[in-house]
Amino acid sequence: MASQTDSTGPGDLPTPATQAGQDGLDALLARPGKALIGLDFDGTLAPIVPDPEQARAHPDAVPALAALAPKVAAVAVVTGRPPGVAVRHGGFAGVPGLEHLVVLGHYGAERWDAVTGTVTAPAPHPGVAAARAELPGLLDRVGAWQGTWIEEKGRAVAVHTRRASDPQAAFEALREPLADLATRHGLVVEPGRMVLELRPPGMDKGVALLEYAREIGAGSVLYAGDDLGDLAAFTAVDKLRASGTPGVLVCSGSEEVTELRERADLVVDGPSGVVRLLRALAERLA
Repeated sequence: MASQTDSTGPGDLPTPATQAGQDGLDALLARPGKALIGLDFDGTLAPIVPDPEQARAHPDAVPALAALAPKVAAVAVVTGRPPGVAVRHGGFAGVPGLEHLVVLGHYGAERWDAVTGTVTAPAPHPGVAAARAELPGLLDRVGAWQGTWIEEKGRAVAVHTRRASDPQAAFEALREPLADLATRHGLVVEPGRMVLELRPPGMDKGVALLEYAREIGAGSVLYAGDDLGDLAAFTAVDKLRASGTPGVLVCSGSEEVTELRERADLVVDGPSGVVRLLRALAERLA
C-alpha cells in the first residue's frame, strides 16, 4: 500500500495516499463528534530514546491534544506501558481540554481515565513474575550481552538490546530463548524496535483499540503508531473499515519498521509530524 510522507505546512492537513485513508479523513472531518483518535506513545507522541524511563512526550504534544480532544469523541493513548507511567511521562493529568482522553495501558489491560484520574485493572498474570525471576539467569546463559537490560512493566517484562554493543545480534540471539521462556509460563513474545516483550496472550493494541472503538460507538478512527506492536492496531482499523467504520492509518516515520510504513495511509515525520497532524486537525475543526 502506498503512503504519503508529511511535507505540508504546519497548519495544513496532509493528503492520504489511499482512497480508504481519504474516506477515513473525510468522515472524521464531517462528524468529529463521533471520531476516535488513537495514538501510540513511544515513537509516536514521544521520541525514542535509549532509556525508556527518560522518554517524554514531545513538548507540543499536550497542547495539540488539548486543542483537538474537545472536538472529537475521544482520544485514546494505546501503549504497552503501565498507564500511570504513560500519564506521568506524557504530562496528561489535570490538563484542561483533555477530559476526553483515556490511556489504555498494558495493551488495554489497564485503563486510566482523565475524568476520574483513576486506573482500573484486573489481577496480573502469574506467569509474568515467574518469567521475570528467570530472566537474569537466561541472559547470562545466552552470553550476557553488554548493554542488554530488563524493563519492569508490571503486567509485562521487556528485554532491550538498543544499548548493547551489537543491538541486532543481541536481539536475534535472544529471540528463541525468550520465546521458550514465554511458552513455559503461558506468555507470548512481542518483538519491537530492539526490544522483546513477554506478556500474557490476548493483550495487544488491536484488541484494545477495537474494543474501545466499539464501546464508544466510534463513527471513524484515526490511529498513529511507529512499531511492530502497532500492526495489530492497523489490523483493527482494517476490521472496522470492513464493517463500515472509516479509518485512517498513520505511520510515525519509523525507518526501522518498513511494514508499518507500507500499510499506512499517511507517513509523518515522527512525533513532530504527529503533533503537526493533530494541530492541523484541531485547526480544521475550529
